Amino acid sequence: QINFVACQLFALLAAFWFRIYLGPSHASSAVRHAFATLFGIYFAVFCFGWYSIHLFVLVVMNYGIMNMASIPNIHRYSFVVAMGYLTLCHISRIYIFHYGILTTDFSGPLMIITQKITTLACQLHDGIGRQAEELTAEQNRLAVKTRPSLLEYLSYLLNFMSIIAGPCSNYKDYIAFIEGRHVHMKLLEVNWKQKGYDRLPDPSPTGAVMYKLCITLVSLILFLTLTKNFPMAYIIDNEFLDKTPFLSRLGYLYVVTQAAKPKYYFAWTLADAVNNAAGYGFSGVDERGTFRWDLLSNLNIWNIETATSFKMYIENWNIQTAAWLKRVCYDRAPWYPTALTFILSALWHGIYPGYYFTFLTGILITLAARAIRNNCRHYFLSSVPLKIAYDVVTWVVTQLAVCYTVAPFVMLAVEPTIKFYKSMYFHMHVLSILVLLVLPIRPQAHSI
Repeated sequence: QINFVACQLFALLAAFWFRIYLGPSHASSAVRHAFATLFGIYFAVFCFGWYSIHLFVLVVMNYGIMNMASIPNIHRYSFVVAMGYLTLCHISRIYIFHYGILTTDFSGPLMIITQKITTLACQLHDGIGRQAEELTAEQNRLAVKTRPSLLEYLSYLLNFMSIIAGPCSNYKDYIAFIEGRHVHMKLLEVNWKQKGYDRLPDPSPTGAVMYKLCITLVSLILFLTLTKNFPMAYIIDNEFLDKTPFLSRLGYLYVVTQAAKPKYYFAWTLADAVNNAAGYGFSGVDERGTFRWDLLSNLNIWNIETATSFKMYIENWNIQTAAWLKRVCYDRAPWYPTALTFILSALWHGIYPGYYFTFLTGILITLAARAIRNNCRHYFLSSVPLKIAYDVVTWVVTQLAVCYTVAPFVMLAVEPTIKFYKSMYFHMHVLSILVLLVLPIRPQAHSI
């Protein structure tokens, strides 16, 4: 953990230096690629020692696949090799290193590299192996038309901005950033009106970085004060279960789930700030004309804490991973896209049983929540009081449903998970099944 924070803080300083002294106007694309790659490799070795060899082995194997495999199968081979290698490393963490050796946490960067490898392979398949009319608008926009060079490939996968904590980004966006086209490309994508400028502006990320660093600091303080004082394990303590009424246990479940969030807020927001400091992450302008730096943001805290549907919560939590799941699985799944996407998410996270309890429960609750929304929501839109009452009730249910779903994700093992669900009387499972049996399932658009 100390190495992680030290690397990310050093990466933040390096990112500012990279933007100021190795900007596109001061250095060639090759120099920028080389610097980003070498620093990324150094950070990986510093953090994980010889375990970092796993990152490099996976990258080299998939570079070979990318250059030797046929285009119709490049995304399949890349996916099988990357996910297979990641799964073997997940297994080794449990059965060889017994859950606890910190140096084996190289699986985090390996998970990000797996996302990038499979993303690029799918987008390369779209760009070379499919016709434009076969693609969605997003697939067409992100399609890669030529195989990257070795330096471009290494830079995309191992750059110092994302090697430790991500996030995953699209290859075309990253190359545009290195070549100095990133900001202008995003302004043109949103049909930006010049509004007094005689040329396209060059917005500074400093304000966005400072704002995100403030969120990082607050998250760190909350982590140090709350997380240790409200452990998830307490909700299955025998004395707690014997003396605490069911509704009080639900309330405490919400509290401990809230206490578990700051470490994710800290890591993801700091990673976002590092990329922004380097000049990467510009996404255009909002409706007020303000420049936005949230292309790589992994969460929207306000939308998470105020979510009134399971779908809204998922869409604002680990955003880049959700986007990856959509692009490599949901949009390409021949059948049962929702179920396959949740299963892939569980497999990508690891092989702890708690992950599978969480994501299989998530499938059930997602389908039930969708059925309720499609069949009932329109009855509450006729007046403001009804809409407010609907929002309050759905907020409470959504937050409790999320807490119920993610508890096994934190507990990891089978025994505490079963004990937890028994103490909760499996109420969300039962309610979800009843909803699916009673309410008709309306056709759903094929989107995440």
